[in-house]
Amino acid sequence: MMLYRPLPLLLIVSIFSAPMSAQVITPQPPPTSGTRTVALTVANGTPLQIALDKEVRVRKAGEPITGRVIQPVYVFDHLVIPVGTLATGRIAAIARIPGKTRALHALDEDFTPAHKLTVAFDELILPGGRHIGLHATVVPGSGQVIRLVSADQHKKNAIKDAAAQKMDQVRAQWTDAMKHIESPGRMHLVTRYVVAQLPVHPQYIDAGTLYSAELTEPLDFGNESVSTETLSSIGTQPPPGSLVHAILLTALDSATTAKSAEVDAEMSQPLIDQGRLVLPAGTHLRGTVLQVHPARSLHRNGQLRIVFREVVLPDGAVQPVDTRLQGFESGADNNAQLDSEGGTNAADSKTRFISTGASVGLPLIGSGGRNDVGAAGPTLGGATGFKLIGLIVGITFRDHTYGILMSAYGGGRSIYNNFLGKGRQIVFPKDTVMEIGFGNRTTLPMPAANSGEQR
Repeated sequence: MMLYRPLPLLLIVSIFSAPMSAQVITPQPPPTSGTRTVALTVANGTPLQIALDKEVRVRKAGEPITGRVIQPVYVFDHLVIPVGTLATGRIAAIARIPGKTRALHALDEDFTPAHKLTVAFDELILPGGRHIGLHATVVPGSGQVIRLVSADQHKKNAIKDAAAQKMDQVRAQWTDAMKHIESPGRMHLVTRYVVAQLPVHPQYIDAGTLYSAELTEPLDFGNESVSTETLSSIGTQPPPGSLVHAILLTALDSATTAKSAEVDAEMSQPLIDQGRLVLPAGTHLRGTVLQVHPARSLHRNGQLRIVFREVVLPDGAVQPVDTRLQGFESGADNNAQLDSEGGTNAADSKTRFISTGASVGLPLIGSGGRNDVGAAGPTLGGATGFKLIGLIVGITFRDHTYGILMSAYGGGRSIYNNFLGKGRQIVFPKDTVMEIGFGNRTTLPMPAANSGEQR
């Protein structure tokens, strides 16, 4: 494998005089002080990760919301937007619910289905109190509670590689970032769950709901001086075990992404080793989809393995690297998992056995047989199908045969959804935050869902 070679100083200076994704170094006359000036400008398209810091009840458009930046923003090697920065905004629009959707939800005894919401963020307030006007577009599809996914370490293995040890630090940083979010108490969660089961109930946006807001106008943070000594270390090889934070620029989906498809990501934070700047923020990582399995019937879930094999330096020079995916952010309800070799898959819900058992078994409660028809059998049997119609017919006629038929329908639907139907896809939306380790094996195959499914 080719090793990194430090770039000549004059070449580095010319590199950072050209436009970059998030920073530009202003050309200067030959200096006598051994420094260069960096324009701390966060460019258009840079995503800000903003999580709501408290629960919001949806009442009307214009409802104020507040959130916290949970991923720091760097320009070159300078931190310009720290974790915990306050973001203020509003619910910009509340979409109308189509009549068909209302009807289907009403049959399921839900007369207040959730509206699709559009949110906007207007201002950042830095920890020091500085207010910055914000022009950004929230990425469609964002707006869910997120968790940090990392490979489980074998508990009996006391020795971890360097990247795994750094992932412990990342998890600690994630925990610290989440401290800015107002965590609801257990009783509050129970109350919210009970209210959500009512036929008519309010709509909320949960605390911790994460939005990716891409800048539509740049943010200017002035200028900083960078020493020529700092510039001279750019392009040296990242030490094995180094971990970098990157933003995925290529959306991936196990259902539609082809094997060998190109993948691009951009480092959102600089890589600094023992005080030396190795790779600045804005450096690109280029890779491919190594393996992919789409979700299939019999509840076989999707799988996806990507690998980054090249670093693209700011001057366009390409350096080979050996990497492994160490962690990523994912929706809390997606059940995504990461294996020890960097492969990802969508895991089954832990409650599928309970929900299926309830669908099949609950309607039998209270029905002592055909000659002893109680209210519970037909009523619960009807509710297992369509709640509203099922409850009305079950309570009105209390017919045991009807209860059995509706129970069979509801139980069969639950069995199909949880065991016979198509499994979950693994999806990485654009702007997904990833943790990528250097100097790890990436050639081990991902276990196939079954023979012939790899594509």
